[in-house]
Amino acid sequence: MSDALARRIADHLFSREGTAGAWGLMIEEVRIGYARVRMTIRHEMANGHGTVHGGMIFALADSAFAYACNSRNIATVAGGASILFLSPARIGENLIAEAREDALAGRSGSYSVAVRTADGRAVAQFQGLSRSIGGALIDEQEN
Repeated sequence: MSDALARRIADHLFSREGTAGAWGLMIEEVRIGYARVRMTIRHEMANGHGTVHGGMIFALADSAFAYACNSRNIATVAGGASILFLSPARIGENLIAEAREDALAGRSGSYSVAVRTADGRAVAQFQGLSRSIGGALIDEQEN
């Protein structure tokens, strides 16, 4: 298992989903058990208070979580997740979600995702529980 394969898996998942492309999500880095993604906040992502809708922040964190927990080329889904909103984000800001694997036990994994602005201000903290469902996502032999 290699970090290069982890990146190929994330790119494969990205190509199959409509949401990440529609939101302008960019994968910055993926390694085994780790992913960092970025998204620029647009007007249609804001709520009635003029700040970023919590669902968009959750979705960004959930995407980083997905790339990190699938990085071993075993199909894996979310078994649960929670989020703490720490400070508001605004239209035009770049949000970065950084997912880290905390623990693996059998088919379950625990992941922490920090969501920050590009200048490092904490926006949210996400905790995800993964559950592997088995099967490879991509053929490791293909280029």
